[in-house]
Amino acid sequence: MRTGRAANYDHRVPGLRGGPGQPSNRRGQGVPSSGARCSCDHVGVSDSGARVLSEGDWQVYRDLRLEALRESSDGFVASYDEESQYDEQFWRERMRRARRLIAERNGEAVGVVGLGIHDQDPEVGEIFGLWVAPGARGSRVAWGLVRAVAEQAFADGRRRLYFWVGSDNGPAVAFASTFGFRPTSERRLARAANEVDGADEVAMVLPLAPDPSSVMNPRLS
Repeated sequence: MRTGRAANYDHRVPGLRGGPGQPSNRRGQGVPSSGARCSCDHVGVSDSGARVLSEGDWQVYRDLRLEALRESSDGFVASYDEESQYDEQFWRERMRRARRLIAERNGEAVGVVGLGIHDQDPEVGEIFGLWVAPGARGSRVAWGLVRAVAEQAFADGRRRLYFWVGSDNGPAVAFASTFGFRPTSERRLARAANEVDGADEVAMVLPLAPDPSSVMNPRLS
């Protein structure tokens, strides 16, 4: 399964209102915090958590990113061979461009996701690069990461949160819908290695601030 330009995710991920799914995508820009921890009370596993990485955690992010590229090579635009050659400066710069959150279990990083700015609009965030390690799938890690990203985006003053998913990926659309994201008319060509020519992605949006024209967001307050 895939959501577009991303990797693998949870299977059987129950949402706040129940339901399976598997989401992901990658792109964005932003300014990371210095290791602030996001609450993630619906991760569903007592010893799992999500936290925002600081620039000093670049090696943690690099190792998890490379593991994702190696394990799910057809879900990303970049390749393991390409990114494994990059130096410390590259990874530090990547940490400065956008927030990176990881999920941990028993002290081990088992999932990663990015939070950037959508189309250079400081009031709109965007989820990208969601990946969960094979051994942690099916345990709500993906759900916890998306929730943590939504909470962080809200704390950062974002009013909406974008999530691009493959328009023909039913489970991914179902996952995002269960969380509270709603499809829009926005489309773009998919750019992951596992996408066939002409495949597209749909933008799904979660309102983070009061909006009479939008559905209520899932208990982020």
